[in-house]
Amino acid sequence: MIVSFPESASQVFAIIRKGVTAVWLLGLLMPLDLRAETANHAHPRIGQQDRLLTEGQQVTPLATLISEVLQNNPEIQAALREREAAQQRISPAEALDDPMLEAGVVNAPLASSPFNRDDMTMKMIGLSQRFPFPGKRGLRKEVASRDAQAIDHGYQETVNRIVRDLKVTYLDLGLTLEMTKLVEKNKLILEDFTHLAVDHYQAGMGAQADAFKAQTQVSRMQDELLRLARERPVIEAELIRVLGRHYGGGSLNPTIHPMQEVSLNLDSLRETAFAQRPQLLALQSLVARNQKTLELARKDYYPDFDVRLSYGQRDSMLDGSQRPDMVTMTVAINLPVWRANKIEPRIAESLAMHQQALDLYQAQSNEIAAKLRQQVATAEQNFKSARLYRTAILPQARLAVESSQAAYKVNRVDFLTLLDNQMTVFNYEISLITAIANYHKALAEIDLLIGKSPDEFAHLR
Repeated sequence: MIVSFPESASQVFAIIRKGVTAVWLLGLLMPLDLRAETANHAHPRIGQQDRLLTEGQQVTPLATLISEVLQNNPEIQAALREREAAQQRISPAEALDDPMLEAGVVNAPLASSPFNRDDMTMKMIGLSQRFPFPGKRGLRKEVASRDAQAIDHGYQETVNRIVRDLKVTYLDLGLTLEMTKLVEKNKLILEDFTHLAVDHYQAGMGAQADAFKAQTQVSRMQDELLRLARERPVIEAELIRVLGRHYGGGSLNPTIHPMQEVSLNLDSLRETAFAQRPQLLALQSLVARNQKTLELARKDYYPDFDVRLSYGQRDSMLDGSQRPDMVTMTVAINLPVWRANKIEPRIAESLAMHQQALDLYQAQSNEIAAKLRQQVATAEQNFKSARLYRTAILPQARLAVESSQAAYKVNRVDFLTLLDNQMTVFNYEISLITAIANYHKALAEIDLLIGKSPDEFAHLR
């Protein structure tokens, strides 16, 4: 039997150091092996199809949440009550004032037995009614009707805004879940790379630092999972608030659906917004309401009428002679003489309010047009970016990982190249899902801007 010994002491120390380091690396990576072995039962390995986090759990449909928010959100319910109250103010606005009933004694002398001493003494009962100048009642009803229309449009705007908030929060939570899935998948891949680096080092084909680099990236993925775990309850709390729930209720498992290209013609969207956006319609109703208020203020130059009808009952005289009863009818008008300090200031106020409503309408129209341009550009850019990531960038990046992984196994590329290629794929996957979510968010904003009703959200079903 022939035994070969190292030629020098330095070789002996090198062998010992390498062996000790390998043992230390194996001890360091042992918990990693156990975690990876456990994860094999729950997570796919490299090259397997992506799996939704909600697998095994029922995905929460957005349509279900929209139905819930319409029923339970307290802000929507408050706006609904306000709309109902405004409707009830229309009829009283044109109603006449209550008639006045009066009763008393007319022309009674101070002597005893007053009812049969004087010929003009009588017991009287009367009824009076005020009639506004013709046209005033109709204008008052028009003012109340325009108020009710504005409040009704405000209710629709509230519904659309709350639904937009729901969509955005739903997408935020879905994005968080999808990012968590991608981080977990990338963490498993990096763990495989760590084992691969250790195998190369033990075989004398790699450097010790490669395993440390891979382990550092694994730790970064763990930190990212912790960050996402911190964000998820915050987003869930906002979603629960929008839904109007007093407590968490059931679990929420939203998902981000694939993109469907939507025609986003800016001119057509602008016309739709000007035609049906509840906010603009409410301002139009406010303009009409202030116009009617101005007409009503000008009607104050004309008097109102008080019509009074009374009946007087007379007793017989002391000598027994009969006295006929009497009927009195009068018409009175108010005299609008305080024009300078009463009527004209009201007219000036109505003019200012009418002009204010016109300016507000113009300002909101300009703002909607600008926001539409921004959101259309955002949606188109995210759609193009997502399509580019999906059809070109990600396939090429994944091929680069597969190529570098095969080359690394035969020691033709360094480990840093393999690691950088995998992290590039991970970053592109994050960019892809973020672009998809941002695309849907932009569509949700466009829905709000053009006044699309809650039942029209086919792109998110």
